[in-house]
Amino acid sequence: MKRIIYQEIDGKSTNYFKLTAALIATLLVGLFAAYYMEHNGHVVTGMNNQIVWGLPHVFAIMLIVAASGALNVASIASVFGKTPYKPLAPLSGLLAIALLIGGLSILVLDLGRPDRLVIAMTHLNFKSIFAWNIILYNGFLAIVAVYLWTMMERRFNKYTKHAGMAAFIWRLILTTGTGSIFGFLVAREAYDAAIMAPIFIVMSFSIGLAIYLLVLYASYQLTSRPLSEKLLHRLKNLLGVFVAGVLFLVTIFHLTNLYAAEHDGVEHFILSNSGYTILFWVFQVFLGSVVPLVFFYHPNFNKQIKFMLYGAGLVILGIFFQIYVIVIGGQAYPLQLFPEYEVSSSFYDGQVGSYFPSLPELLLGLGGIALTGLIVIFAVKLLKFLPISLADKDIDPHYKK
Repeated sequence: MKRIIYQEIDGKSTNYFKLTAALIATLLVGLFAAYYMEHNGHVVTGMNNQIVWGLPHVFAIMLIVAASGALNVASIASVFGKTPYKPLAPLSGLLAIALLIGGLSILVLDLGRPDRLVIAMTHLNFKSIFAWNIILYNGFLAIVAVYLWTMMERRFNKYTKHAGMAAFIWRLILTTGTGSIFGFLVAREAYDAAIMAPIFIVMSFSIGLAIYLLVLYASYQLTSRPLSEKLLHRLKNLLGVFVAGVLFLVTIFHLTNLYAAEHDGVEHFILSNSGYTILFWVFQVFLGSVVPLVFFYHPNFNKQIKFMLYGAGLVILGIFFQIYVIVIGGQAYPLQLFPEYEVSSSFYDGQVGSYFPSLPELLLGLGGIALTGLIVIFAVKLLKFLPISLADKDIDPHYKK
């Protein structure tokens, strides 16, 4: 393999300025939405006493989970020693940091009192998984920053493998912590399962790689740099494995719950008897898993780049709705405060929670995505994250003319 030369993008094209303007506008609208909700209170959102985690939390969790998975490519290069992926590693690290910052920005602005975050950070309750996640998120940012430094500073290249191993282990712990938020909530029948942690880990692999693939392709198309189709197909095939893994674990999760009589009610609620049923079967399972697998592996589609991109986009859509069903659907199902007893009061006991996302919630979520995009496009303009060429002759050590 030839020596890879990295270079900043020019950033002077009309498309670059249009994209920048669109992302800045979206971010400003998102900030205004956050101000509107903070000033008027959460009464202007769709959230209530039953559904306390709304659409912004879905966006935030999606971006945080994706941040861990976006580091896949860098881990494959440095931890597992796969040489063809080495030129892709800096962009992988950058995307991981950008996604995590975008997700955390949504969480902070959705607190109602963002200034209270200082209290949460200075008075840690180590019996709370949320307190542990503050440490995990900050640690991830620091470790990935060091990892990037070892990759991009030639003097420290000898430490890249060690930094990559630390980042790999830390991101597994981070995603386990995010999944454990739900797995440890025993009061919610839709959560309360140890398998939540591995589900979130494989979800992160899937959505992170899907986002990375789309960003990589767009970066090289917009800058007219050569990009190996063989490399794209490798990433596509790996993404297919992760999609199948998510589908397998979700199947095991629901089959196990159907077998356990105590979860019979919530399983029928999600799978066959609520508004979340369509989201689960149509968007999460069919469009988010089955269709992408067909695009990735069926001989009529798997050689065409456009179907690879369609599949990656559908994977992101499917994971979004998977998180929506977990977060919102899990809260909507009524709490069983006293199992086997009939409870009666005036506070919605035994009633399914209602929730309809408001426009400010949607705009806040899109603002977090816009912040992620701005970090990426400014970083690739200012620093050398992208190789000049990712053609086969430049990255494949076994290339033959």
